[in-house]
Amino acid sequence: MTLLLRVLSFESRKGDEMRSLIERNGASATIAPAMKEVTLGMTEEIRTFYERLTEGSLDLLVFLTGVGAEALAAAIETEHSREELLELIQQCGIVVRGPKPFAVLRKWNVRVDARAAEPNTWHEVVKSVLEVAESERATVVTGDHANVKPLSNCRIAVQEYGQPAFELYSELETLGAEILPVPIYKWALPDDTSHVEAAIEATIRGEFDVVLLTTAQHMVHVLQIADLRGRKDDWLAAARKCVVASIGPTASERIVECGLPVDFQPEHPHMGHLVREALQAAPDLLESCRAR
Repeated sequence: MTLLLRVLSFESRKGDEMRSLIERNGASATIAPAMKEVTLGMTEEIRTFYERLTEGSLDLLVFLTGVGAEALAAAIETEHSREELLELIQQCGIVVRGPKPFAVLRKWNVRVDARAAEPNTWHEVVKSVLEVAESERATVVTGDHANVKPLSNCRIAVQEYGQPAFELYSELETLGAEILPVPIYKWALPDDTSHVEAAIEATIRGEFDVVLLTTAQHMVHVLQIADLRGRKDDWLAAARKCVVASIGPTASERIVECGLPVDFQPEHPHMGHLVREALQAAPDLLESCRAR
């Protein structure tokens, strides 16, 4: 008899899509949204970003998410025209982290100079930044001395996604760059945490076989909610008995830091790959996970 896998996901923005993917792959889905995105609107940081664009004092722009790029444009449009913004953007080198910001900029008919390769972590973003800087070396780096850093005099604005990208900033600064972080939105707990609370208790009762995590922040919020209920250690112990599947390296690193193993990570960091491949692998992994 085929095992009907019981799958828990904390997906928020694409919860309906996640449920459909899980069910189409023959499993039972429980979706407990663990996060909401709060758009900050037109902030002083965004005004500073726009002023520096108009001054010509930025060399390179890094777009980390598609939803963030859209929100940035929407905020600026409350005070300036979209046409002027797009013209100013294209006076800089442009790097995108993955397919979603790439699609947004293409929709705007804005060129992209480099697109970070999979798995789209900060490591790949740094490589793309170096690629663009090298192509514009005459204007980015001054001096011919061997000890000049690769990104000396390179002024980079980074569209953030929910929280500062500290590792990315640190590496770029080590390479000589000046960083202007541009926060667009922040991550917060959902207004209604009852679904996560119920999922925590169901996990502890042993009602799931697979836990899918599509962002590191889900892990942070679940543990925060569990801790408030005095159930953090119980949830971690129960979740270790499940197949824990992570969408990619960034999420995996945080999951491990928080105290869970990562049993599966897809070859490509996309939700469809995660669901399909994790559910295919889960029956073979489940016995060893239950024995932990």
